[in-house]
Amino acid sequence: MVQEQPATVSPYCPLFQNALELIGRRWTGAIVRTMLAGSVRFSEILAAIPGLSDRLLSERLRELEGAGIVERHVYPETPVRIEYELTPKGRELDAIVAALDQWIHKWTGE
Repeated sequence: MVQEQPATVSPYCPLFQNALELIGRRWTGAIVRTMLAGSVRFSEILAAIPGLSDRLLSERLRELEGAGIVERHVYPETPVRIEYELTPKGRELDAIVAALDQWIHKWTGE
């Protein structure tokens, strides 16, 4: 029986660092977590995350949209309705959020 060798992780990877800095920015994780349930409106995200300002939410949504993680949909109604949802790339963060949840509960006992 052949044993698999564990994958070696290089000490530094600029792609990993960039991804971690994007997702690890203040409020970004909470925004992504809120959006995992599906399409949401700006006001719904604000209501779900205590302490988040509209200015910072706008900034984070633009960053996530620029990274291909979030899509913005404008519906030409009266009044105009705008919804945000995770792209397929963004939805793949679900597994990472779940793994982090498990890690948190394991080590905090909560």
